[in-house]
Amino acid sequence: MEKILELKNLRTYYSTDAGTAKAVDGVGFSIAPNRTLGVVGESGSGKSVTALSIMRLIPTPPGYFAGGEIFWKGRDLLQLQEEEMRRVRGNEIAMIFQEPMSSLNPVFTCGRQIMEQILIHQPFSQTEAKDRTIELLRLVGIADPARRFSAWPHELSGGMRQRVMIAMALSCSPSLLIADEPTTALDVTVQAQILDLIARLQADTGMSVLLITHDFGVVAELCEEVLVMYASRVVEKGSVRDIFANPLHPYTRGLLKSIPRIGSKAERLHVIEGSVPSAIHIPPGCRFAPRCPMADGRCFNEQPELVSYEPGHEAACWKAG
Repeated sequence: MEKILELKNLRTYYSTDAGTAKAVDGVGFSIAPNRTLGVVGESGSGKSVTALSIMRLIPTPPGYFAGGEIFWKGRDLLQLQEEEMRRVRGNEIAMIFQEPMSSLNPVFTCGRQIMEQILIHQPFSQTEAKDRTIELLRLVGIADPARRFSAWPHELSGGMRQRVMIAMALSCSPSLLIADEPTTALDVTVQAQILDLIARLQADTGMSVLLITHDFGVVAELCEEVLVMYASRVVEKGSVRDIFANPLHPYTRGLLKSIPRIGSKAERLHVIEGSVPSAIHIPPGCRFAPRCPMADGRCFNEQPELVSYEPGHEAACWKAG
């Protein structure tokens, strides 16, 4: 299958007073056109830094790319000059950030901010850009878009602000939309509306989606493929069907067991003991070994690499299979 985006052995590090933080350490995956890839894992797993690396939005310093490649339609984004990258960013690859209130500029109206994106990347006049903005606001389900064009970010609810961010991301018809926890801090009803909106827009436009989340329920609803990250590395990847039916890595199994189930008896949810290790102090061997009930001596001393156990289903675990 054709690949629109491919990461190969990406390593994104940060220099700190305490040492080098390996935020992304050898990550590789690909996305095909009109497909949705879900990236799941606990906070600190490297999901958001992976997304920011693709967008070349890592603050340098202290961040830097220690190795790897990010191929976008055959071009390595890490080799582009900043001016070339600006033409890709927002125009071909767009991103929705976690918290819309902090992502929108409080001193500009919502419509003006979408217009600015259009005018930077598209050969539109002011009038054409305004008309396009109003149409985008209507597309993402904002009532009375002509009036909302002049609304300030603080005048909108969290769900409405997230819709504005989606409209901004779609303003230049990107081929890839990166959604980083797009429903964080929203109530469950609004979460469902936002996820349905993303799915509908993808069906209408044919764009690919990279969805970052910690919620396997969201993955099951929107994604065809899943990438499970832990401590800056990929520990399992495969189709949604394979991951849910036959999880190979103990970490993936633990995440799936922690999902609340309707109709189940009132009992405590499964808990993965411990926490994700610091990116500065990564343990030797398998990074999940200190929390894994199956770990033995080899797990603590030798780092497993991703191995294919079924077509399209890979895991990095000595106990998999």
